[in-house]
Amino acid sequence: MLCILKYLSKAEIGQMLIALVTIVGQIYFDLKLPDYMSDITKLVETPGSAMSDIWIAGGKMLLISLSSVACAVVTGFLTARVGSSFTRRLRSLEFRQVESFGPAEMSRFSTASLITRSTNDITQIQMFITIGLMLIVRSPIMAVWAVAKIAGEGFEWTLATGIATALLLGAIVTMMAMVMPKYKAMQALTDNINLVARENLTGLRVVRAYNAEDYQEAKFTKANDDLTNTQLFTNRVMAFMMPLMNTVMNGLMLAVYWIGAYLIDAAALTDKLTVFSNMVVFSNYSVQVIMSFLLMSMVFVLWPRADVSAQRVLEVLDTKPMVTDGSETAAERAVETAERGTVEFRNVSFAYPDSREATLEGISFTAKPGQTVAFIGSTGSGKSSLIDLVPRLYDVTGGQVLVDGVDVRDYSLKSLRGKIGYVPQQSVLFKGTVAGNVSYGDDVAGDTADSDAESAVATTGADAASVSSRDRISRVKAAADVAQATEFVSRMDGGFDAAIAQGGSNVSGGQKQRLSIARAVYRHPEILIFDDSFSALDFKTDREVRDALAREAKDSTKLIVAQRIGTIMNADRIVVLDDGRVVGQGTHRELLDSCDVYRQIAESQLSQSELTA
Repeated sequence: MLCILKYLSKAEIGQMLIALVTIVGQIYFDLKLPDYMSDITKLVETPGSAMSDIWIAGGKMLLISLSSVACAVVTGFLTARVGSSFTRRLRSLEFRQVESFGPAEMSRFSTASLITRSTNDITQIQMFITIGLMLIVRSPIMAVWAVAKIAGEGFEWTLATGIATALLLGAIVTMMAMVMPKYKAMQALTDNINLVARENLTGLRVVRAYNAEDYQEAKFTKANDDLTNTQLFTNRVMAFMMPLMNTVMNGLMLAVYWIGAYLIDAAALTDKLTVFSNMVVFSNYSVQVIMSFLLMSMVFVLWPRADVSAQRVLEVLDTKPMVTDGSETAAERAVETAERGTVEFRNVSFAYPDSREATLEGISFTAKPGQTVAFIGSTGSGKSSLIDLVPRLYDVTGGQVLVDGVDVRDYSLKSLRGKIGYVPQQSVLFKGTVAGNVSYGDDVAGDTADSDAESAVATTGADAASVSSRDRISRVKAAADVAQATEFVSRMDGGFDAAIAQGGSNVSGGQKQRLSIARAVYRHPEILIFDDSFSALDFKTDREVRDALAREAKDSTKLIVAQRIGTIMNADRIVVLDDGRVVGQGTHRELLDSCDVYRQIAESQLSQSELTA
C-alpha cells in the first residue's frame, strides 16, 4: 500500500502534512478535556467554590471541544480532497498505461480484471486514504499519549488498562489472521464475477441460440456465491470486533470504578477528593485508549483490501510494454528516402512470448510503393502474425522489418503507425457517428461536423472552421465511396451523422467491415494493411472495393491477408505461407505452376476455367 503513495503529487503531500498537524491538534484537544473535567469535579466537590469559576472552567472545556471539532472538519476535508485527486490520477495513469499495452501485455490481464482494477480497486484505495490514513495516524498517537498521561496516576488502574489492551491486541491479531487471506481472494473473485457477466453479455446471441441460459445462470450463480460467501465470512468475523470492543471498554470502566471505590475507601479523609478526581480523569483516559484501538480495528478492516488493491493497480502501472518507442530521428531519415511506402522483411523470425516454437521463420520479401502484396495459406500458417509485425503490435525475434528503409524498431510508435492504415480481422466500431468512426484518429476531427466547427472557431475563426468542416466531410465521403459504404450510409437516419451504437451493434458485419476499410483509406496512408478484411463482403462488393482501392490508393503499398483466391489473384505479388515459412512467391499464374500449396488452395475454390481465365 505504501508503494503506491509514490504517485502522490507535491500539493497532495503538503495537504496530507497539514492534515497530520490537524490530527495531532485534535488528539491534543481531546486529551485536554479530562483535565478540565478534573478541575470542574474539584470545584464542585470543594465547599465554598464560586459558581463563576465553574462557568469559566466549563467555557474553556467547551472551547477545547469546538477546537477539536474544527480540527476534525479540516482533517476530513483535506483527506477527502487528497483521496479524490489521487485516485483520479491513478485512474488516468492506469488508463494511459493500458493504452500502451500490446497484445502480449493484454494477455496477462483479462479485460474484466483491468476494469475491476480501474474501478473497484481504486475505490478501495480512495476509501483507505480518505478514512484509513487518518485513523492509522490518529490511533497510535492517541493510545501512546493517553497511556503516557495515565502511567503515573495509579498502578492498579494502569494494570487494568494494560490487561484490557492485551486482550484487544490478541483478538485483533487473531481476527486479522483469519480474514486477511479472504480479503486477498475477494478482489480475484470480483474479477471472476465481472468476467462471467461480461462473457455472457458479449455472447448473448450464442447463449440464446444454444438454449444455454440455465448453464450461464449456474455459472454466474457459482461466481456470485463464491464472492458472497467470502464476504459473509469476513463480515461475520469482523462483526465480533465491535461487541468485543464494547465489552472490553465496559469491563475496563467497571474495573476503574471498582478500583477507584476501593482506593477512596482506603484513603485518608483529606485524600479522598484527590483520589476521586484521579478516578474521573483516569476513566476518561482509559476510554481514549480503548477508543484508539477501536479506531485501529477500523483500519484493519480497510487495510487488507486496500493493500491488495494497491498491489493489483501497481501490477498494471509497473508493467513495462515489450514494444517501446524508438528514436524520432528515424522518421526524419525515412522522409529523406526516395520511395516512401516500401516494406521489406529480411529473414524475419517470430515467436510469441509464451510460446517455445517459432510462429514465423526465414520470411523475406519486399513490397514497393503502389504494389499490392497478398498473403495466403492454411489456417495457422502465420499470415496475421506476419502483418502484425509491420505496425509493431509485436516485435520480431530475429531479422528485420523495414519501412522506408528504416527498421521499424527505430521509429517512435506514433510516427510508424501514422504511416499505416490498418483494418483488423475483427472490425471494431466505436460509439459515436459514422463520420466520427471513419475519421477516427484524425487530430482535428471531432465526432460531428458541428463539434469540428466549434473547435476550429476557437482557434482560427469561423471561415477556417467552415473550410475544415467541409474538408473533413468531403474526405469522409470519399473514403466511404472507396469502401462502397456510401449506399447504406445514405439510407441511415442522419447519413454520415447517423449514430453508431457501442461496438457497432446497429450495423451488419459487412457494413462494419466497409466502415473499417473507409477508416483506413481516410488517412491516405503510405501503407494499407488488410487482415482478412474482405471476408464479410459479397463477391461483387469485394471486387468493387478492390477496384476503387486500385484507383484511389494507387500510391499506397497494400498488404492483404485473404482466404479467397478471387480477392488476391490480381495482386502484384502473392506470398504463400505454410507452417510459418514462405513456400512460394510470385503472381497468380506463376504460383499455379510453381507452388503446390497455392495450387491446392486455388483448385479447392475455383473451377478449371476460372483458374486459367
